[in-house]
Amino acid sequence: MRTVLVTGPGGAGRTTAAAATALAGSRRGDRTLLITAGPVPGLPAQAVPTPVTDTLDCVTVDSGTHFRAELLALQEKLSGLLGLLGGNPLDGEELTELPGSTELALLHTLRRAARGDWSRPGYDLLVVDLPPLREALALLALPERLRRYLRRLLPQERQAARALRPMLAQLAGVPAPAQWLYEAAARRDAELAEVQALIEDRATTLRLVAEPGPAAEDALRTARTGLALHGLRVDALLANRVLPRHSADPWFAALAAQQDKTLGRWDAEPPAGAAAVRLPHLGRDPRGAEDLAALEAPAPDRREEGRAEDPWWIEEAAGTEGAEGSAGADGILVWCLRLPGAVKTDLQLVRRGGELLLTVGAFHRIVPLEPALRRCTVAGAALTDGVLRVRFVPDPELWPRTG
Repeated sequence: MRTVLVTGPGGAGRTTAAAATALAGSRRGDRTLLITAGPVPGLPAQAVPTPVTDTLDCVTVDSGTHFRAELLALQEKLSGLLGLLGGNPLDGEELTELPGSTELALLHTLRRAARGDWSRPGYDLLVVDLPPLREALALLALPERLRRYLRRLLPQERQAARALRPMLAQLAGVPAPAQWLYEAAARRDAELAEVQALIEDRATTLRLVAEPGPAAEDALRTARTGLALHGLRVDALLANRVLPRHSADPWFAALAAQQDKTLGRWDAEPPAGAAAVRLPHLGRDPRGAEDLAALEAPAPDRREEGRAEDPWWIEEAAGTEGAEGSAGADGILVWCLRLPGAVKTDLQLVRRGGELLLTVGAFHRIVPLEPALRRCTVAGAALTDGVLRVRFVPDPELWPRTG
């Protein structure tokens, strides 16, 4: 299944552009599902896939229902403990969703679409309307981060000692975690892994939506580094609400000239690595399939490969014998990461065990190191030509000696 994730600076019309993209794909003949967190004017707003055309379905994320169902299920699991503490169970009617529930509900809907949980036939194309750009990058990183938290807090290898928990609980005087907690963690990890696999799939790309202007230009330039940090590639930049070039009204003419100037820079140097496609301003808010078709959004390429080519790689230097397996005692391995637009003053690196913590401006990622690098110490780093190179020197105590 081909997946297109749609985002952009706030207020750029990304939901409309996502719907136009989905419609374009469906008109080409692909069985398409549009997932959106908010209603699209003129399209059905149901929590289950609902037909728009013969080849296009739309589903709207119901974050409130998802939040109540998850919290009530957790309350049921904890009913015994809550009873001992004298707690009063909450009713579903009194639960209101908390910040962040929309993002979790969107991930849940995305997993259901990937698994084909709904009774309708499988889809060829999945178009997902994401939150604004910065929030979208955090959302796409969430499955990887949550899985790391689960592994740290409830490591699966500790489950082998579950027979000892009653004894340990008596010795320590505190209750040991119930088996259901480990089972729930394993189940949640599997669910997150499905979403992470979809995001990291070669057939998944990001489509940016922006209204041409200085603010959008700055936002896209900043986001380029975050996209590279997470290994995502943009398949298109949709320049939305483009005004006609010639207008008798001086105000509209000045605004169109500003847009034209920005588009010229985007054509000469694409801010996110993809050419800009112009979507016209219709003079009104688009409503329904007819208006969406008038935007003429391009249908996603069926064979597009979205993950960046080798976003992380290892180079040999100073006499190393191979990056994958072994290195000489005096050799150096160089771990490389493409970070276009990164500035040295915004870059922070922290080595923690077998992981490298990277911070580039407002973006953050924890990257597991390759096995060869885990047996090395960090000797320094340099940022040149948009590529971060971290030098690793083999640790003599960890590398096997030969001869």
